[in-house]
Amino acid sequence: MITGLADFDADHATCSFQFMTKHAIKTALLQVHSVIGLALSLVLALVGITGATMSFEDEIQASLNVGIMRVEARSTPMLTPDQLIARLQTNPDFGKVSAVTMASDPSAAVRIRFARNEGGARPSSIYVDPYDARVLGAPRGEQFFITVRKLHRWLLLPGDAKGYGRQITGLSAICLIAMLISGIVLRWPHRARSVKMWLKPNLALRGRGLHRSLHAVAGTWVLPIYLVMVLTGLWYSFDWYKNGATWLLSRPSNAAAPMKPKPARDVGAADAKPLALDRVWATFLHEQGSRFATAQLTLPPGADTVVRIRSWARDASHPGARDEFRIDAVTGRLASSDIYADKTIGERTLSSVLDIHRGSIFGWLGKLLFMVAAALMPLLVVTGLLLYLSRRRHRRLSRPTLENLVPDERIARP
Repeated sequence: MITGLADFDADHATCSFQFMTKHAIKTALLQVHSVIGLALSLVLALVGITGATMSFEDEIQASLNVGIMRVEARSTPMLTPDQLIARLQTNPDFGKVSAVTMASDPSAAVRIRFARNEGGARPSSIYVDPYDARVLGAPRGEQFFITVRKLHRWLLLPGDAKGYGRQITGLSAICLIAMLISGIVLRWPHRARSVKMWLKPNLALRGRGLHRSLHAVAGTWVLPIYLVMVLTGLWYSFDWYKNGATWLLSRPSNAAAPMKPKPARDVGAADAKPLALDRVWATFLHEQGSRFATAQLTLPPGADTVVRIRSWARDASHPGARDEFRIDAVTGRLASSDIYADKTIGERTLSSVLDIHRGSIFGWLGKLLFMVAAALMPLLVVTGLLLYLSRRRHRRLSRPTLENLVPDERIARP
């Protein structure tokens, strides 16, 4: 009898210890989850809203600018890149051309982008007729999405990618990982195998119960998407993360290749050599032939002479599925080529980081799912804030006031 009671007391003590330990861990996780959520609520809400806004940017811009993106196909030959730029440079309203986007489709307009002016501002791009260089107009919505993108990446803080905004959004992404992990641990139900418990909110509840159900279930739905967004978004925030991912996913020869530093933006350098883009274009056509659908020529800043060409095939599944060439604009010599079909799975992943981040690598359905997940971030922020305020109010009301305590209880209180 005594032995049985001793065993019962030992088991009861063990269970009590385990319960207290689990309760302490969950309490600590709740504090971490709440503090991070409160500190980053505004940043996370802004990043979510702006990310959702940019999900279908290409489709929206194509719809807004359908009248200037197409021309009537003609039998006359299209102008070469040098001819297009030469005609544009006669107009003093346009600055230095930084990029030219051309298509194999004879009815597609050419898009021209310009370099930043002396004040650091970048003029709006324009569409021109490929047959006579007639300016068709500036794309509507371009400046809006540029502003949204700056808010998403750098919070519109000074310095853009070189300012503090880049580090703040990167740190927020790391903290979001901690929130996702702590959140899934906190909501782990007693019936863990019940799909209904995990994925169906209880809309019959009211007040704090409804807020908790919406917060927990919505967080569960978006958790895998947020993990993908965070792990790809860190690519644009920290160089050490980008270098580590490149080392991990690239072949040793590619990972070890040093990055060529960008030359200074000294457009008036005395030693700058005239660029012959027609030679670049001829070399590109020799390499690609008629396989390309769209090609973007990016001119080098400063005195550099190597032009980068990104080329998308007609059957490209997503924007990251592109070939890249670097061609000397003085000699027309091919400096390097990076063919998408020759890449390993890891290297294809690296070239498609933005498409994975946006969900476009999974088609329009993936973009829609990622857009909805990003748009749900303000809901998680609001419900999380309401739950925090509710807990504070509940703790305050549950504390007995000194007036309601007898003298012995007053002494016992810390």
